[in-house]
Amino acid sequence: MRAVLDTNVFVSGLLRPQGVPGQILRLWRTGRLHLLYSPALLDELVNVLARPRLRKYGLQSDDVRAVIDFLHEYGQLVIPTEPLAVCRDPKDNHILEIALTSRADAIVSGDADLLVLHPFQGTPILSPADFMASGAFLAPPPTTG
Repeated sequence: MRAVLDTNVFVSGLLRPQGVPGQILRLWRTGRLHLLYSPALLDELVNVLARPRLRKYGLQSDDVRAVIDFLHEYGQLVIPTEPLAVCRDPKDNHILEIALTSRADAIVSGDADLLVLHPFQGTPILSPADFMASGAFLAPPPTTG
């Protein structure tokens, strides 16, 4: 399963590892979910995770560095080829661009501005709870050849 995780899913998963977003991050860390990201998503993630108010939740700079390093190592960098202007919050268009360029299997987000677009050009846009309930990540990856 190839998915684009919105920044809010990363942040929620890191702050509450026992919650549903945390379960999604565990799927990624154990190789059951392949994450797609772009330079814009990476920049947003770094900026959000560097906010001082997240320190009160125990998130340290070493934790942030570990997530970014893991994303570089085990995620797939996607360079969007088609700029989009379809989301009512223009700052979220980059998520759709990743999905469109990479032909992602799903977008996972807690953002109503993205969820309202479900499905986007055939790509499901699911809340973390709906993604986990779908069990889509249980399907074996397609074989080639």
